Amino acid sequence: MSTETTTSGAEAATGVTLTETASEKVAALLAQEGRDDLALRIAVQPGGCSGLRYQLFFDERSLDGDTRIDFNGVTVVVDRMSGPYLGGATIDFVDQIDKQGFTIDNPNATGSCACGDSFH
Repeated sequence: MSTETTTSGAEAATGVTLTETASEKVAALLAQEGRDDLALRIAVQPGGCSGLRYQLFFDERSLDGDTRIDFNGVTVVVDRMSGPYLGGATIDFVDQIDKQGFTIDNPNATGSCACGDSFH
């Protein structure tokens, strides 16, 4: 029995938010993959200097308890164990001369390591 929840970006006020820049980048990466069955999965896993680390990857699976959020045609999936760590988090994409990649602004993180790879 699946307990998957689907919301729209506007309804995701207490969930994860994907900025317009990030959703455009994800859409471009999905177009390169040539598959329309993939979603961006955001997960929190044990590890890193501070105890927890983020994982962002494309996934075709639908797990029991997943929350699916649509942002301008891009689907973001969060599993039920990661959801409490990600409530209110904003995922953005930066492309600057000194830094490029996805960033996560998470109000639930009380601290992070010096390298910025993990949080607690």
